[in-house]
Amino acid sequence: MFRNFAVKAWYIDLTPFFLTISHETIYRYIYGDKQRHESLKPYMRQGNKLRRKRYGSGARVSKIPNRRCISERPKVVEDKARIGDWECDSVIGLDRKSALVTVVERKSLFTCCLRVFDHTAETVSQAIIKMLTPHMNKVKTLTFDNGSEFFSHEKIATALKADTYFAHPYSSWERGANENTNGLIRQFYPKKSDFRETTPKELKTVIDSLNNRPRKTRGYLSPNEIFNNEFVPLL
Repeated sequence: MFRNFAVKAWYIDLTPFFLTISHETIYRYIYGDKQRHESLKPYMRQGNKLRRKRYGSGARVSKIPNRRCISERPKVVEDKARIGDWECDSVIGLDRKSALVTVVERKSLFTCCLRVFDHTAETVSQAIIKMLTPHMNKVKTLTFDNGSEFFSHEKIATALKADTYFAHPYSSWERGANENTNGLIRQFYPKKSDFRETTPKELKTVIDSLNNRPRKTRGYLSPNEIFNNEFVPLL
């Protein structure tokens, strides 16, 4: 009996020392040292994926008009406490022109995706507006990376009546929902895929499968279930 009491007391005394570490801190630790990254890479979900500077990203940050930093974004967005906060990105195809424009809702992980034959600011803004217009009542904020394809963010904000924000340069983990979803899409369309050969019907099948897939991080509910039933709490 005394031994059992001692064991319980030991656990109680250690409780205050347990720490919560954010995923941003973990990423910085892994990618902060090349040798460390190589040793830990096999244990990562996308072990062979390196975080490289994206084509067209970062270099034009200062040229994006009226760019608001993610640090100005309301705290409720970070908490994923509501439906309506989206992350936007583009997945570039083999020809470096065609792309998949992706938008992911942060709380539900509900995803929309559209193929485009160039990723200019005008084309990408039109694609985002087209995808999200049917969900305008569920669009409050949009967060982009610093690619030049998001130069027309003000046009998107006006059309969708939403606020726009930009992640820090080369900080893809700040848009983790979108980055992880793009990784899932890459399982269907590996590197060097030619999106010119992708049909809208085929792409819709891929996105439907993701939106109907139960997610462990969401209590095994699918993005569709959460997005279409706002009363479902985020676990």
